Amino acid sequence: MRASDMERDRVLRVLSDRVAEGRMSHETFERRVDQVLRAQSQAELADIVHDLPPTNRVVNRLTGIIASVSQVTARIEAAWRAPRLPRFTLPPEGLSRIVVGRAPGCQFILTDLTVSRFHAEIYRDGEGWMISDLGSMNGTRVNGWRLTGPARVRPGDEVGFGNSSFIVAAP
Repeated sequence: MRASDMERDRVLRVLSDRVAEGRMSHETFERRVDQVLRAQSQAELADIVHDLPPTNRVVNRLTGIIASVSQVTARIEAAWRAPRLPRFTLPPEGLSRIVVGRAPGCQFILTDLTVSRFHAEIYRDGEGWMISDLGSMNGTRVNGWRLTGPARVRPGDEVGFGNSSFIVAAP
């Protein structure tokens, strides 16, 4: 009977699991993968893995737990190493509009040359705040997305003007 792609994938998974468990050398793994890719029948595929020990449920469970802990540890480490962005505090109740840019007439002045003279506007819209780009050359971003129109801004969002980035904070 001809070997299907799904059966080849299953045998390749078995081989990769065994090499990860240290039950075969890398050279043996490469040789057997080559055999899997050249196999014509299900019998040939069965011969490739017939000498390997069956999976151990305890080992699989332990490996899964270790992988989960490793993922959590990696996420914590990545968050710890992430650059800390400065805060952009939204204005108190009295102010309803802020212009961001390099020009002296702006309420929030940035000296970064990637920021336009009049780069963006943040204004009150009912209970919340909106941000819109004022035709800047290098764009305005909210949470990594470049603005194409006005967007809502909330505390905790990341806003970027040119190469400068900030975390929005409540007043």
